[in-house]
Amino acid sequence: MTFHGWPVEALEFYAGLEDDNSKDYWNAHRRTYDACVLAPMLALLDALEDEFGEGRVFRPNRDVRFSADKSPYKTAIGATLAGGGYVHLSADGLAVAGGYHMLAPDQLDRFRQAVADDRSGRQLQKVIAAVEKDGAQVRATEQLKTAPRGYPKDHPRIGLLRNKSLYSWQEWPVEPWLSTSAAQQYVVDALHAVRPLQKWLDQYVGPSTAPPRR
Repeated sequence: MTFHGWPVEALEFYAGLEDDNSKDYWNAHRRTYDACVLAPMLALLDALEDEFGEGRVFRPNRDVRFSADKSPYKTAIGATLAGGGYVHLSADGLAVAGGYHMLAPDQLDRFRQAVADDRSGRQLQKVIAAVEKDGAQVRATEQLKTAPRGYPKDHPRIGLLRNKSLYSWQEWPVEPWLSTSAAQQYVVDALHAVRPLQKWLDQYVGPSTAPPRR
């Protein structure tokens, strides 16, 4: 299976889903999703696997159990890579992310310790500057309003210490190349650019070691 980009029908599918997020729309356009959205994503993940690890596509259904928004379907397709990285397609275009989008409590403790440490904290600042120079934005899903407990409010990296996660996000609007095999190179270049951030997080934070809740 060779990746040839996402056809225009993929973008039209999501534009339509944004207007009519219903089971009737989904059922009527399921073949378009399978052929024009999902199949190209699977082909891309297959092409990336040797370098970036196995890919996993998120299910298209939303978890609405605890949400006021009861729309049943996601208006984008997303996939993660075992080696680090995330690929996202919607009616707005393509995006690539990397880093740690969420941190468990034990991960957050290690993250703050590494940010506070002069050696690893300064290293992170350099990594972020390099990643952003390549066109990505480095973000946090949530940020405290003040310093976390145990850390001074005037710490030189207080902005980073207030973050509750850290990840990069690079996006492109809809362009003709999105419907060609050239889209793969955009994804690869973005994943290469974020590797220093991914490496820093893997080294100083790593996966959660907390036992699962019962």
